[in-house]
Amino acid sequence: MATEIERKFLVKHDGWRSLGQGTLYRQGYLVNQKGLAVRVRIAGEKGYMTVKGSTVGVSRLEYEYEIPLADAREMLDGLCERPIVEKIRYPIVVGSLLWEIDEFLGENQGLIVAEVEVTEESQAIDLPDWVGEEVSYDPRYYNANLVKFPFSQWAK
Repeated sequence: MATEIERKFLVKHDGWRSLGQGTLYRQGYLVNQKGLAVRVRIAGEKGYMTVKGSTVGVSRLEYEYEIPLADAREMLDGLCERPIVEKIRYPIVVGSLLWEIDEFLGENQGLIVAEVEVTEESQAIDLPDWVGEEVSYDPRYYNANLVKFPFSQWAK
């Protein structure tokens, strides 16, 4: 079993921008229901299929497999829910942790979220100064929910 334990935070300012190079991600959902998501993703020039279970706290089961890029493109274009989630992901190492900053594009433009995977839910994290409010428990920020209710539709 593969358990993902991930915490999400809003980003306060652009102090992170000089710390990493970004990669374009395009992802869509073949199945997107409570307790189960099956996602297709293109990250740079690689394709992936991911199966995710229910989130309990900040943990969930996750299984990810590389798939042929051409298959991923066909599934994104022909089978996935709309809108496709597009973002630029910036990996940034701070101390012993890998932070992934997602700068969303398209219908989710304006949203920037920092994610960090930890080994246990209670793990202490030293937050970089560009990390703001924690949104780990707010389902609006789940990528699967950004398909159903994009950031551009949120009341400002």
